[in-house]
This record gives sequence, structure tokens and C-alpha cells, in this order.
Amino acid sequence: MTEPGCRFCRANGLLSDRALLETQHFYMLASSDPALHRAGMIVPHRHSETPFEMTTDEWADFGLALAAAREHFSSHQPDGYTLGWNVGAVGGQNVFHTHLHIIPRFAGEPLEGKGIRYPFKKGTQA
Repeated sequence: MTEPGCRFCRANGLLSDRALLETQHFYMLASSDPALHRAGMIVPHRHSETPFEMTTDEWADFGLALAAAREHFSSHQPDGYTLGWNVGAVGGQNVFHTHLHIIPRFAGEPLEGKGIRYPFKKGTQA
């Protein structure tokens, strides 16, 4: 299924990025954010807006896609990972095609030890 105008629906021809890897139901793109030059996104081939809409077949294949992504990033020898879904505009989603952000993390980086909730926790501490 393809959504007209969606840049992650590859059949639309709007995506100039080359897939780094593919499984039956997913492909992975490199992050275009210069601050996250070693990061990526796992994207389903079939259009869905959120992970809540993924099929059981997609979920069954998701583990393979995640393992392939980890293998892809292993040459950088990350010390950890941050994984995240942005769901809906209020949740920070900008491209309304399901995608999981994969951010390899390294000892000594400025936000070492700060997880996905850090910006929220920082804003609520006195």
C-alpha cells in the first residue's frame, strides 16, 4: 500500500536516499540529521502512519530488521543505543509513515548516560 505524497513510500519516487539494508517488510535509511551521522531509521515498505497499525507479519519481521540494523552499526562499536518512535504530531512525528529511529550511543559523548526521556526530565527538575 502506498500513500500519495509520502516520501517514505518508495513507489512514489520522492526518496533519493539509498536503503542501507532490507528485509521482507522493512528497509533502513541513514539519518539525514548532521548531528546524528551514525543513526538510522527502520521503515516499513507498506504505508502505515504509526507502529500501532503494523500487521502481525510486519511485527514478526521487525526483529530481523532490528538485528540487521544492529549488525550494520556494529562496525562503529557503539556502547549502547537509543531507539525511539515519534507517534503523531504532538509526539514529534514529522513524516507520517511509521519509522523507528536507531541512534548508536558512545562513551564520552556529550549526552552519555542520558536516555530518551532526558529532555523531559531536565525540564521538570527544580
